Amino acid sequence: MGTRRLALAAAVLAVCTVLARATNPGFVGRITVKGLDYARQEGIAALQKELAKLKLPDFSGSFKVKIIGRVRYQFHSLNLRNFQLPSSKITPIPNVGLKVFVTNAFAQLTGKWRVKKGFIRDSGSFDLKIEGVSISIGLKLGSDTSGRPTITTSECSNHISKVRVHISGRFGWLYNLFHKKIESSLRKAMESKICGAVTSSVSTKLQPYLQTLPVTAKIDKVAGIDYSLITPPVATAQTLDVNLKGEFFSLAHRSPVPFAPPALAFPMDRDRMVYFGASSYLFNTAGFVYHTAGALVFEITNDMIPKQFQFHLNTSAFSAFIPKLQEMYPDKLMKLRIKTSSAPFLTITPGNLSLTPVVDIQAYVILPNSSLIPVFLLSVTSSVSAKITVTSARIGGTLALGKMQLSLKHSDVGPFSVQLLQALMNFSGSSILLPRINARLKQGFPLPLPAHLQLSSLLIQPRQNFLLVGADVRYQ
Repeated sequence: MGTRRLALAAAVLAVCTVLARATNPGFVGRITVKGLDYARQEGIAALQKELAKLKLPDFSGSFKVKIIGRVRYQFHSLNLRNFQLPSSKITPIPNVGLKVFVTNAFAQLTGKWRVKKGFIRDSGSFDLKIEGVSISIGLKLGSDTSGRPTITTSECSNHISKVRVHISGRFGWLYNLFHKKIESSLRKAMESKICGAVTSSVSTKLQPYLQTLPVTAKIDKVAGIDYSLITPPVATAQTLDVNLKGEFFSLAHRSPVPFAPPALAFPMDRDRMVYFGASSYLFNTAGFVYHTAGALVFEITNDMIPKQFQFHLNTSAFSAFIPKLQEMYPDKLMKLRIKTSSAPFLTITPGNLSLTPVVDIQAYVILPNSSLIPVFLLSVTSSVSAKITVTSARIGGTLALGKMQLSLKHSDVGPFSVQLLQALMNFSGSSILLPRINARLKQGFPLPLPAHLQLSSLLIQPRQNFLLVGADVRYQ
């Protein structure tokens, strides 16, 4: 019975872990009303260009004139000169998507016309003004199997309040006999085209643009990053939220990490167009992947020591601390190999980012034939503060080394006091190792942004378990 209960408890724990991973994102994106308004401006500008390309068909018919009888007419060579959308707004519809309203739009067309009735023939040109155009567009948000966002037109309606036609020609007065029918035909022709252009613009312009959001990105030869959506985008009354996996993974062998993303208390800040929440989970999956791959291994040799420092990495430099080392290997060059003994874990709290990595430092003597002789092994625990930097498209960081605690794990040159090596290890870490690590960290990794989108007015704040990044955006 005890074994069954243990197995059941393990199964429940496993299910809970899976649910936690499925529920909590490693990276959150939020578009505020300010950001949606910017998206509206860009979207309306693109839609205006598409509507200006509308092609209206020729149309013809007949009308009856007293005494004269039935007269046939034709309107052809219709050319849309411009289509203006001066007023619009966008509204999030909770749990559905977005609603876009266009009001007071107007357009101008030119074309040619002709009439025919026996000996009565006339032709000329006309100018058409369409006023009071209103368009209502519903946009449904979702995600595809690859984890990219999708957008489709869920509904579209439009109405034209007024159509005015001015006709030139010898018998332009004939127009007054059938202007209502012509204006009605032109209104119907235009109304039938508008929503088709809207739907086409969403499917051929907006949807492909959303597909440029990176789902995965290769960081280097070791790792990639997964930005796929774990749920479809969620609209609230004031925001549009996207929850991304936000997870580093090994390019050689992808496997689950042994910890789950924490819940994020995302604030309702509204000053910026967009806000991102980079969970500690995102950074810690990076540490796990690189440690597991054996990539967090660094070596320090004598030629890496800056010339301005009066120090050489050889047995003579250690003679005051480890006399036996110099006796056994007089005036020999040395090498230090540093590697993490466990994956580094970043802790994010309000106003602070810190790590307490544990590393092993293996010291070697280099023999004349270039072979390495291990001489001692140290375990080092240090406090490290982190600073995150965000540019217009990438997130990176730097580390600053704090107090180090040394302990001797093994020695092949007899016992010695590790405290005497404190200053030497501090020098090696802060002056040689850390600059190399920071050079790599500054390169960072890409933010999940669609193509041609740049961030500005950046705000960076460490919160509980995540880094909050606020920004305005611009499309280039």
